[in-house]
Amino acid sequence: MRNNASLRRLIVRTLATALALAAPMAGGGAAGAASPDVLKHIVEGACVPTMQATGQPVPCRQVDLSRRFAVLKDIFGKTQYLVLPTDTLEGIESPSLLAPGAPNYWQYAWEARSFVEEAAGRAIPRDYVGLAINSAKGRSQNQLHIHVDCVRRDVIATLKHYQTAVGPEWRAVPVRFRGHRYLAMRIDGTDLGKADPFQLLADKLPRARATMGDQTLVVIGATFKDGKPGFYILNDHAGATPDDQGSGEELLDHSCAVLDGPS
Repeated sequence: MRNNASLRRLIVRTLATALALAAPMAGGGAAGAASPDVLKHIVEGACVPTMQATGQPVPCRQVDLSRRFAVLKDIFGKTQYLVLPTDTLEGIESPSLLAPGAPNYWQYAWEARSFVEEAAGRAIPRDYVGLAINSAKGRSQNQLHIHVDCVRRDVIATLKHYQTAVGPEWRAVPVRFRGHRYLAMRIDGTDLGKADPFQLLADKLPRARATMGDQTLVVIGATFKDGKPGFYILNDHAGATPDDQGSGEELLDHSCAVLDGPS
């Protein structure tokens, strides 16, 4: 175990490197940084060793050593957080995500909505919370990370309007989101539990299993008309249209404007 002085030097050095790499941003948080390794440097180089040495997750908000994930505040947006493995996983295309017994990072991300609520200073209805992972072409970080934040008002309204058309199998949403066509399915439950969206995508859409790197997933909390809590899972893929990079993050709102009331 490192002594406190050497540990502090390690943290300062790691964060200085990460911030230097993140400086030339083109519009969006740690996940929009110029270097594709910023998140990896922060989590593996600072958060994990600090947690191991001191029991504190700094500079992350949470490091779960037993379940092997971390929660990090994204520098873009007041309420946006990222959930990442503490192991090196490149992204949605990582084969280990589909292995038997793979961790359900989506459940960890759903649990991390408490940090979004803390940042917002209030409880947030489950229908307003979204989780998203971008495709390999739609991301700038080569370390798997799930965005956790508020959902766009128009997305919430559209899903509510068309909820009876969304069932337990993948179906096209009748309207486009942000100009892109999404598929959607519904799952019931207060939590995701054993329902892993990576596996639901690969198992229920065979074409997706062969092209996981092109896929994007969004999970949005829901309270359905029958009163049951659950989730919408949405899928798009890079190349569906010439301008489509497979960035499901586009359905989130990092200003969390939905908390300000109706537009």
